[in-house]
Amino acid sequence: MNAALATALLPTYPAPNVEFVDGDGVWLTDAAGRRYLDFAAGIAVVGLGHRHRAPLAAAHAQLDRLWHSSNLFASEPAPALAQKLSDRYGGAQAFFCNSGAEANEAALKYARKATGKPGVIALEQSFHGRTTGALAVTGQPKKREGFEPLLPGARFAIPNDAVSLRAAATRDVGLILLEPVLGEGGVIPLEPSFLEEAAALAAELGALLAFDEVQTGVGRTGSFFAFEQLGVRPQLVTMAKGLANGLPIGCLLVADDVAGAFSPGDHGSTFGGNPVVCAAACAVCDTIDEELLASVRANGERLAAGLRTLPGVTEVRGAGLLVGAVLDGPAQPVVDAALDAGLVCLTSGPDVLRLAPPLVVTAAEVDLAIATLTEVTST
Repeated sequence: MNAALATALLPTYPAPNVEFVDGDGVWLTDAAGRRYLDFAAGIAVVGLGHRHRAPLAAAHAQLDRLWHSSNLFASEPAPALAQKLSDRYGGAQAFFCNSGAEANEAALKYARKATGKPGVIALEQSFHGRTTGALAVTGQPKKREGFEPLLPGARFAIPNDAVSLRAAATRDVGLILLEPVLGEGGVIPLEPSFLEEAAALAAELGALLAFDEVQTGVGRTGSFFAFEQLGVRPQLVTMAKGLANGLPIGCLLVADDVAGAFSPGDHGSTFGGNPVVCAAACAVCDTIDEELLASVRANGERLAAGLRTLPGVTEVRGAGLLVGAVLDGPAQPVVDAALDAGLVCLTSGPDVLRLAPPLVVTAAEVDLAIATLTEVTST
């Protein structure tokens, strides 16, 4: 990137050392023409791979018709997407916005309006976004530093610790907000028994149970929603990331049996439900079928098995193609070395290597990623 242009950006991200200019499937190409195997997928966003023909064609077709008309008027793609998500969930209403943080903000407001209670239980190490409300319920103190006081009423429990969860409960709690797999906090899967306890506690408190499926949803864990594998169906689900395969979208799903708290004017988003983005998301939903989900499960197991063979790996955890390898040292040097070797991957906390390739990755590409990581961790 031109240095003068880079200085026009607020420095909210680390300075990049690679500029990508093209993508195709699970591959990226930088400005010098070098190709990289992408096991980050834009932080679990480009689920169907770069330039997948289905969302690409749908977005192009909608661009040729209508880009935007506002939520004061109807357009076809948003209600069509809402129905597809309702069918997948089993009966829900959708609110569309532009990001996972916005979806979680909507969940916070919805729970407060529905229950009349301002308190929230979330988890230590969780991540729900960087806007004021979403940051307030993010269980990472370093991310909250410098921005407090935030939205009051948030309490934090230890992941998979039912005693800690119960200890966080007070009568003013109206929302229990959980990630089925803590994606930014170490790739920590929540246990079904813990989720059952959370559901029981929510019922006792008269609170709503929400799953933040921003990172785990849309097939990432081997089912369309992660909760399908866990035996607990939340009343609220937040989504974003992979829903439109890279175009900006967020979504709050509200189960039919708790619908009705919002009225016109209670919430909104100027760009929420954009026709182009929703058309792409409809194509994504249609593409994620059982064959693809079976491939996600199989290749997730293959990836996890390969990671267990690497030097310095002490534990491998995750679900589907959201996999974390706990290292016996810092993860960032491994990520940097992998990038130098042509593999894009991520961290999740100081000592966890996170891999979240496009769902269309092949077994051969998984093996290539493992071979690259073997090389960089053996030197």
